[in-house]
Amino acid sequence: MSAKTKTEIALYAAVCLAILLVPVFLHDAFLLNKYARYLVFGILAVSLSLSWGYAGILNLGQAMTFGIGSYCMAMLLKLKTIPIHTGADGLPDFMVWNNVTELPWFWTPFYSPVFGVVAGIVLPAALAALLGWFMFRGRVTGVYAAIITLAAMVVVQLLIIDQQRFTGGFNGTPVLAPSDIRGFAFAAYGSSSYYLVAVCLTVTLFLALAITKSKAGLIVQAIRDQEDRVRFFGYDVALYKIFIFSVSAAIAGLAGMLYTIVMEFASPTFLGVPLSLSVVIWVAVGGRQSLLGAMLGALIVTGVQGALSESETFLDTWTLVMGLLFVLVVLFLPKGISGAFAKIAERFERRAAAPAAARPRSEPLSANRHMESTP
Repeated sequence: MSAKTKTEIALYAAVCLAILLVPVFLHDAFLLNKYARYLVFGILAVSLSLSWGYAGILNLGQAMTFGIGSYCMAMLLKLKTIPIHTGADGLPDFMVWNNVTELPWFWTPFYSPVFGVVAGIVLPAALAALLGWFMFRGRVTGVYAAIITLAAMVVVQLLIIDQQRFTGGFNGTPVLAPSDIRGFAFAAYGSSSYYLVAVCLTVTLFLALAITKSKAGLIVQAIRDQEDRVRFFGYDVALYKIFIFSVSAAIAGLAGMLYTIVMEFASPTFLGVPLSLSVVIWVAVGGRQSLLGAMLGALIVTGVQGALSESETFLDTWTLVMGLLFVLVVLFLPKGISGAFAKIAERFERRAAAPAAARPRSEPLSANRHMESTP
């Protein structure tokens, strides 16, 4: 393990430890809930950084897999923890309002908590693998791949809205009770949910970091830089792209499940274009080729956005301020905040190495020179 990798791991550990210690010093339930939401967005940013920054796949439909994970958790919690079932067969309330008389077959497996949690991760990954198979086997890259992912997200969103009887339509699927999964209760406004999100963020960061340092991760980065050359060496480029695309979707699905626990509902807006474009902005601000930078970018942007939107001074102009900040970052920090810090670190290393390189080396006195110097 190189010194750079050890330093990177130590930095990741320090940031994650600081995040885990927040409830020790903060006891405000409302703020813990708000910070937990920001951490969920951090996980979502890590997922896009993995596909965009390390694989070069700009996914403008990242909110699609996020929303699918969110609905999987909402269906699980609606059946397991919500006592308000107004139908004779324990139907969710919005199904009764829409004259549904029998629980749909695709809702029934969500009585199992294990199935619900696994589905929230596997289903987004499977959908991404299917979409990636068509795209990458057909060698679709660049802006065309971004447009396809955006179109797929819109299709899924419209499908969920159209099936109002089974999904709640525009109103979404509310979960108005503490989440109880396999005997573990997670109150939305409490430290338990915050710790759940923080632990998942820590695991996700280190798992994604391990993937980028693995052989598969290095090949994916080589594909990002020189796809034709990697293909020339005999690697299945499409397979590696599908792999990283699916892993990114699985992480986004996990973030969606956590968001449902924190927000206590799932909504079709979670699959909308605004959220997908926001994720791109977070990653660009933090630095797309840094997992930690992307996560911090999401925390910074959403935190500033929340502070400005709640401020009376910027109540009507906070979107303009955020737009200006984004333009400035793109112009002056093209590689994001993490790229700027990397440049500063390189300058310090060069300055530290310069005196050592300029120092004259002491040559050993040879036997001949010693004999010539003696009378």
